Amino acid sequence: SCFGDRGDSLFHLRSYKNVSDNDVYLCNSHINAHFEKGDSASARNLFDEMPQRNSVTWACVVSGYNRNGQHKEALLLLRNMIREGVFSNPYAFASALKACQELEDSVGKLFGRQLHGLMFKLSYAFNAVASNVLVSMYWKCIGSLGSALSAFDDIRVKNSVSWNSVISVYSGAGDLRSAFKMFSTMQCDDSRPTEYTFGTLVTAACSLTDVSLLKQIMCAVQKSGFLSDLFVGSGLVSAFAKSGEVSYAKEVFNQMETRNAVTLNGLMVGLVRLKRGEEATKLFMDMKGVIDVSPESYVNLLSSFPEYYLAEEVGLRKGREVHGHVIATGLVDSMVGIGNGLVNMYAKCGSIDDSRRFFGFMMEKDSVSWNSMITGLDQNGCFQEALERYQTMRRHGISPGSFALISSLSSCASLKWGRAGQQIHGESLRLGLDFNVSVSNALITLYAETGYVKECRRIFSFMPERDQVSWNAMIGALASSEGSLPEAVSCFMNALRAGQKLNRITFSSVLSAVSSLSFGELGKQIHALALKYSITDEATIENALIACYGKCEEMEECEKLFSRMSERRDDVTWNSMISGYIHNDLLPKALDLVCFMLQRGQRLDNFMYATVLSAFASVATLERGMEVHACSVRACLESDVVVGSALVDMYSKCGRLDYALRFFNAMPVKNSYSWNSMISGYARHGEGEEALKLFEDMKLDGQTPPDHVTFVGVLSACSHAGLVKEGFKHFESMSDCYGLAPRIEHFSCMADLLGRAGELDKLEEFIDKMPMKPNVLIWRTVLGACCRANGRKAELGRKAAEMLFQLEPENAVNYVLLGNMYAAGGRWEDLVEARKKMKDAEVKKEAGYSWVTMKDGVHMFAAGDKSHPDADMIYEKLKELNRKMRDAGYVPQTGFALYDLEQENKEEILSYHSEKLAVAFVLTTQRNSTLPIRIMKNLRVCGDCHSAFKYISKIEGRQIILRDSNRFHHFQDGECSCKDFW
Repeated sequence: SCFGDRGDSLFHLRSYKNVSDNDVYLCNSHINAHFEKGDSASARNLFDEMPQRNSVTWACVVSGYNRNGQHKEALLLLRNMIREGVFSNPYAFASALKACQELEDSVGKLFGRQLHGLMFKLSYAFNAVASNVLVSMYWKCIGSLGSALSAFDDIRVKNSVSWNSVISVYSGAGDLRSAFKMFSTMQCDDSRPTEYTFGTLVTAACSLTDVSLLKQIMCAVQKSGFLSDLFVGSGLVSAFAKSGEVSYAKEVFNQMETRNAVTLNGLMVGLVRLKRGEEATKLFMDMKGVIDVSPESYVNLLSSFPEYYLAEEVGLRKGREVHGHVIATGLVDSMVGIGNGLVNMYAKCGSIDDSRRFFGFMMEKDSVSWNSMITGLDQNGCFQEALERYQTMRRHGISPGSFALISSLSSCASLKWGRAGQQIHGESLRLGLDFNVSVSNALITLYAETGYVKECRRIFSFMPERDQVSWNAMIGALASSEGSLPEAVSCFMNALRAGQKLNRITFSSVLSAVSSLSFGELGKQIHALALKYSITDEATIENALIACYGKCEEMEECEKLFSRMSERRDDVTWNSMISGYIHNDLLPKALDLVCFMLQRGQRLDNFMYATVLSAFASVATLERGMEVHACSVRACLESDVVVGSALVDMYSKCGRLDYALRFFNAMPVKNSYSWNSMISGYARHGEGEEALKLFEDMKLDGQTPPDHVTFVGVLSACSHAGLVKEGFKHFESMSDCYGLAPRIEHFSCMADLLGRAGELDKLEEFIDKMPMKPNVLIWRTVLGACCRANGRKAELGRKAAEMLFQLEPENAVNYVLLGNMYAAGGRWEDLVEARKKMKDAEVKKEAGYSWVTMKDGVHMFAAGDKSHPDADMIYEKLKELNRKMRDAGYVPQTGFALYDLEQENKEEILSYHSEKLAVAFVLTTQRNSTLPIRIMKNLRVCGDCHSAFKYISKIEGRQIILRDSNRFHHFQDGECSCKDFW
């Protein structure tokens, strides 16, 4: 002890000189002792000074070098041994092969092959000791499965290590079936499996996610007596837990004689995955005094709290207690994983402020820390901050992992920031993570949310493998795109053909597409398929089916489903039923259902109020809408952003723009629906300048970025106000400034803008350059523009009509518009031909009618109709009005009669249009009133009636508010709010 290592060496040499030359056992023992202490230099000195060595001496030094990580020195010594003509024994070759395996470079590969050749000459290739390592070396170092198997076949007498090696090779190569086949052969060969055999097989079975196979292995382990083995038992616990079979994991756990932190962690992970957080915590507390828990155990403990039933209360409190404990014990600084666990725990328990605060205090951060923080911000709705953290992480030079990319893409999707998402997509390409299934799924969701369905298709087509989320994301993307609804159904069918397992999200998405297409029969087929999958008892699916049947005009099916749901009814169920009644024009039933809910004492939520208000807005029933408004006030929901937005929408659609503006200004919080409703309201009432001012206020507010719906309102405002230049500026800003790809509805608005402005040449050029095929609405807009052009661009109108006849041959409006175009240009022969086409197609024109709501109910009028009880008074009033209007300078615009008749007959036809009958009726029944006259019309008001109403408003001193199929007209003192641009 006084001389240290030098003294030991002298003692060893003296000992050696006192023994006979042929007895080297003691020196070999000393060499091994030096290597055990890590003193390779002393071992080599002793080896070099030995005058006589045997094969064991050489094997001791080669093995010692290899154990101490000096692999090249081990190979060099073996080469010297061979040069001296000493071929030692199989153990030296086995150690050298292990050294080759550890080097994992070209030197190791070359030396390994050379050793194999020499072993053949020496017949060591048939020896199990050396060849077992040879099998492993060929697979791990060279990656040659064939060479590894060949080496295994060369072993004459195979031991358990031989079998373990080849089973491990098959398992590593992913050929798990061959691994289990080799296990069966091993048992037939009378070789007894060891703990390493079962350890490999458990890992393989876990990779196959085959629970039945795991259960068979457990039986074999029990039979072999290894269930209590720490290595095998821990592996089984972890495998069963990961497979969701926690009961079996617990059974193995309880039978194990010895357990450690690895065993505990395996079971805790399984419990957390099954959202059994309370159980995981109890297990940790029970085992804490029995075994030495590891820092990883605390990480698993922290992950259990977000899975509590009351995560944001009980789970958060428990998490704070553990936080205090790891600070007090110093564990928080011992491992960055504990810090990451705290960031993750606080975020998932809803305390994002605590998560953010602790992240800021962390002295050491790794990529997982950043991933946890970014994911937590995304999950808690802090989307913009999540993207800012992502940028900060990149500035710190930390390469993002798949979780950071997925969360950042999710935040971009939530914000509808297409351009930022494209940049992150580019980063995923550079990092080679674009083919990661989860990243690809996030990209599909991003592009679906930002309107790039074509990009969704491209990503989906290039995915090397797809999971259930991939198919759901793609079906959902297609279902949310109006032009891709049939494709969504096709994608659903492809998922079925691919053998993909379907879940409630799959069915919900495809039912959404079917409902938008109004394919009732297909809806029934999907309903039958859902029954086959035994998921029709889930409220989500039942709600989707009710929504689907409602839009497919199958209200009887809705009522059957609704009656069967009983206790499973939720707010979505009631909303879907009410919406179904409204969609099918069954307003009394919708109101009855609302009353039924109130009688049951069920409180209507904000979405239900919004649905009902939307219904009354759609039919412009102001009085009923005001009744629902009163109910929402009693329910203290007037200040709710959803109800407030619906009120703005309802009042603007019912003609009370002043009320809509009042509620909009009074709203404490505004969302995109609020802004969009008010902008669209201004546009609908012809207040284009006000709509654009409000749009500027929305941008200055900065809380709500404009979306696709916003731009529909903005472009409509430009169209109704004739602001062509401003319209193009805002259209181009969609993609340039906001990363929003214009959709078909935006192109339709632009076509309407050019058509109303009379820019028919530019309109034709615009349509030709569209990146997508024009739909029915655009072609109808073109035809309508040609109608107003008095015969100009008749060829363009004819082309639009032909396209409409192909797309919608059963719609009478298309034939009527073509006839109107010919009549406006005085082409009566062509008009006759158009009407013949309409007759041949066996379609009927929708009758034009107008209605007014009075205290005694709704009064409806059709052109020339004399069925009203007060018809005589109405027609007498019309004659009086016509006389007064002519005296004031009114000249009938007979061009709108659209018949090849005498002038006098045309004037008579114009006099009895439905809206004129309606206004005459109100004036006869409200002789002394000064209130505005509100008239609704199902078709677009004609130019003559528009002119007449201006005169009537001035003559009678009454404001007239007319809502036609396109917009509102406010007539007062001989002027119209549209300024004759409509």
